[in-house]
Amino acid sequence: RVLKRSASDRMADPPVSTHSMAAEGPVAAPSPGLVAAMDGIAEAMDRQFDLLLPVPEDPRRRLFEAMRHATIGGGKRLRPLLVTASCALFHVDTEAALRVATAIECIHVHSLVHDDLPAMDNDDLRRGKPTVHKAFDEATAILAGDSLHALAFELLADEATHSDPFVRCELVLELARASGPDGMAGGQMMDLEAEHRTYDLQTVTRLQQLKTGALIGFCIEAGAIMGRLPPEGRAPLRGYARDIGLAFQIADDILDVEGSEEVAGKALGKDAGQGKATFLSVLGIERAKLQSRALVDQAIAHLGHFGSEADLLRQIARFTIERDK
Repeated sequence: RVLKRSASDRMADPPVSTHSMAAEGPVAAPSPGLVAAMDGIAEAMDRQFDLLLPVPEDPRRRLFEAMRHATIGGGKRLRPLLVTASCALFHVDTEAALRVATAIECIHVHSLVHDDLPAMDNDDLRRGKPTVHKAFDEATAILAGDSLHALAFELLADEATHSDPFVRCELVLELARASGPDGMAGGQMMDLEAEHRTYDLQTVTRLQQLKTGALIGFCIEAGAIMGRLPPEGRAPLRGYARDIGLAFQIADDILDVEGSEEVAGKALGKDAGQGKATFLSVLGIERAKLQSRALVDQAIAHLGHFGSEADLLRQIARFTIERDK
């Protein structure tokens, strides 16, 4: 799952980029094509969750309402967009791609619901509205997150996602790896420990490769899995995912310092307040900005053997550091 040359090796001596960093000036507007794609995936995700989560007239009603609160409306929907863009490279059926995209969004939202709990980050605002434990209660929030986690694997294992059971098994296996102790959950544990430890650049990079990068890696690899591309042919896509995952996190760290809470729809500045090591605290803001631009250039270079069918992935790579939330 990891290329021979680790991202932390490259991060140790950031290449100097000749490009100006978008965050140093006004935020660049995404291209019309990317705006249309983002609007389209946002509508598709809301539609999918509306269909998947009808509210029953029984004692489970509150649980379904909490799940709908967490999943419908708001959010960048970057991960499902990456899934559909990756699937498009291999001409995967649109409806099947949307099922995989919905599964990854289930896992992502599950992580947000649980991260916001008092036992974790203790946040009151998410995607511009009250967090689930604030809008409902902590027990309901835990069950809502658990249910979304289960729904993700239900979607992937269903024959409607792909006719080939081996493809479905690989999707389930890779998402489990990306979301468990060797992926997102492990990264979150490292993040919690960061409040009590001093992390160097290599450790911060490893943390973010797990917490953020593992799910982004699955999003890109999902298209190759659905398109039946053998693992040995996936190196460029893995390189792209690895680099935009790190660039995305550096941009998040920058926004945590320079961004607007009103635009972001969540509390900012918490990492610095808790004394956590981030790319900014380790690299310094100017070096971090140069690094993020270099990573985006590197990510785009990984797509060199693709034609115009990869343009959306190239636009997404640039957007990771040009966004304002």
